[in-house]
Parts: sequence; C-alpha cells; structure tokens
Amino acid sequence: MKTINNYQDLVKAILNGDKEITIGRNILVSNSFTLPPNTTLQGKPQENGELPTLAFSRTDGVALTKNNKISHLNIQAEPNQRAIYNILQEDDLGEFSFENLTLTGQFSFITRSGTKSAKLALKDIDIIACDARHYPEQPQKYGVNVYQGALTVYNFNSQKDSRIDLTIDNITIGRKNAPVLGSGLFVSGFGDEGGQVVADRITTQAVYSNGKLPFGVPDIITAGVFIVYGAIVKELIHHDNIVTYGVNDMVLDTWGTVENWLSEKDILSYGPSGIGFVNFGKVGNFVVKGNVATYGMGARGYNQYDGTVDNIEFNNIATYGDGSIGIQLSRKIGKLTVHGDITTHGSEGESLVKGVIFTLKPTALSIQSGGEAEEINIAGNLQTLGDEVTALEVKQGGKIHSMSVGQILVKGKNSQRLNIENGAEVPSNIA
Repeated sequence: MKTINNYQDLVKAILNGDKEITIGRNILVSNSFTLPPNTTLQGKPQENGELPTLAFSRTDGVALTKNNKISHLNIQAEPNQRAIYNILQEDDLGEFSFENLTLTGQFSFITRSGTKSAKLALKDIDIIACDARHYPEQPQKYGVNVYQGALTVYNFNSQKDSRIDLTIDNITIGRKNAPVLGSGLFVSGFGDEGGQVVADRITTQAVYSNGKLPFGVPDIITAGVFIVYGAIVKELIHHDNIVTYGVNDMVLDTWGTVENWLSEKDILSYGPSGIGFVNFGKVGNFVVKGNVATYGMGARGYNQYDGTVDNIEFNNIATYGDGSIGIQLSRKIGKLTVHGDITTHGSEGESLVKGVIFTLKPTALSIQSGGEAEEINIAGNLQTLGDEVTALEVKQGGKIHSMSVGQILVKGKNSQRLNIENGAEVPSNIA
C-alpha cells in the first residue's frame, strides 16, 4: 500500500478510486475532496509518533459519501468551515467510522429527504476550534432557534421511518477560555414528529462553548451539550467539566429523550440567562456528581420547563448573578435529591424565559403553577444571600408531596424563607 506524502499523489489516489488512502506527511489541500463509497482515509504516524495533518485552504475539508472510515489524522479547516461533512443522499448510507481525529472546523453529518438510514461510530475525537453559528438548519421550538454545534449529527428528514444510529465515545470540544462558537455537541432529529437519531451511548471529556449572542437577543440559544427533539440517547456520560461562556448559553439541554445521564464533574455557566441543566424532554435518571454553578445575570441552576425527569440528583447548586434561580420546576418530576446546598447570591435581575426576557428575583427553590415533585430531599441548606428574595416559593397549583431539608435560610435584607401561595400543596413539615 502506497503512503501518500504530497497533494499530487492524493489527487491521483482519489481519481483512481483507491479504496485505502494512507497519509504519511502534512499536506496542504487546495479544495475540499470527496471520499468515494467504501473508501478508508487514514494517517500513518510519522517518525516521532505525530500524526499527519490535512490542512484545507479556506474551504471545507473531507466530504463523505457511503461506508467511509477516517482515522488517525489531524484535519485542519478554517473554524467556520466543515472539517468533515456528508454530501450523498440515498436510501441507505451504510456505516461510517471515525477514530483518533483532531479537528479544526465542524464535524457535520446531516441527512435529508431521500436518506432513510445511516450508522455512525465516533471514538477519540478532539475538536479544537469551530464556529457553527452560520449554518441555516436550526431547530425551532419554545420561541427560540438553536445554533448547531462543533459536532453536529442531525436527521433533517421529515419522514418518520428515517433514522441515524449513533455511538460516540470520548469526544472533546473546545478549550478552557477558548470555546467553540455556537453549541458544542448537537444531536437532533427532524422534530417531535419525523426522522430520529438514536444513540446507544455518548461519552464526553470536557466541552467548552460560547454562542457569542448579544445581550437582549431573546430567540436564539446554544448549549454545551444539546440533545434536541427527535433524539433518543440511552446513556450519556460526561467525564470532565461542561462549560458555557455566553448569553443564552445553556450547559446541558434536552428537548429529546435521555434514559441515563451522568456528569462526573462540574457544570458551569458564565454568561447571562444560561442554565446548568434545562429539561424540556423526557429524562429517566440524571445525576451530577460535581457542582452546578452559574455566574451570569438570570442564569439558573436547573429548570424543568416541560417534559419530566424520573430521578435527578445534584451535589451542590450555586447561582451568583442577579435574577438567578437555583431550581425551578414548571412540570411534574419524580424524585429530586441535592446532597449539599442550594444557594443563590444575587438580587433582582433580568432572565430569558421561553424566548421572553423577564425581570426575576432569585429563589433557591421555585415551584411554579403546574410544577410538581413527588419527593424532594436536600441534605444541606436551602439558602439565599441577596436582598428582598425568597428561599422557597410554591405558587398556586404547585405541589410538593414529600420534602426534607437541612435548614431554610435567608441572609439578605427584607428576604423571606417561605412564600406558599393559596392553592399550593406542600407537606406539613414545610408549611
């Protein structure tokens, strides 16, 4: 098998229809090129062990067709271009494998009308830099659009029997204080009705993202990890921190279905109107072993807007910005456990709520009308430090069936421990 070390030989290999293309040296590529069906592209380590790089000049990178494999390479496009993307649309695209890749630019796999099935397996992928904010295919619901991610898998086929099967092991996205732009990891089907993406497993290392949205834009959001509608994930695990930096940047967000979701480290939001975990979908078991902390104005720890979660656990939740709520429930959930404290530090401020900016006062735990919890257990304290705020709020129509808490504390001026409205239901040990 010939090892390709220059651009001319790469072009010849593609034109000759070689089924295995092995890159041995760094190559600057003038234009995007397409892998024919059933073709493998791989890198061969150089004498010092470093993998070779395919660098693309102001163009997209490698285009996929059918049954392609890419491994052991660095692929460097411009951040606002696609490092790897698919172009063929036919009934069955077959199986794709990606392993041990370092990318600059977006990894994009989008199926459209005409494609019924595809299987993707990704392992040990590191996306250093990407700007995914300009791609036009964007999910829309709840009054907002969602930017695509540095790693995007999107079934854009409206037919219900279309499906992408997905496995992702060990993805890393962005760098600390050098996040990708747009979302980080983005997995979406066509909608609540239509084509699906079904993932048996997704595991990540650290993810850092920033949507770079101007403050006051109410109808665009991003997330570090976004499982959008039409996406079903059986197991989702984060082995390192997930961090967002900008306005309306959620950290973990789902409109879809996740059976088991585990974050072993911290969930951090630095921008205004960000949320540590926001759920519009259906989640079985959700556990954060690290801490959840939000620092921007109106940035909340956990919001249950729609859908439900059966069991959810946190270590500590802390919000530091004005208008920032620790936990807010607007729909029924099962069991909520906080092994440490829920703490808010701020006072009144603005926050994005379902595409509209409202003025809110921080509340450590807020149960809205229609919000309901079968069981809430807080081992530490429920506490607020700001002025004129409430630690526990249950609005008319809100329900808590069972609750235990260490202490309910308010330390700011003119603040109150409880605000239980008429028509709210709370256990006798709390009321």
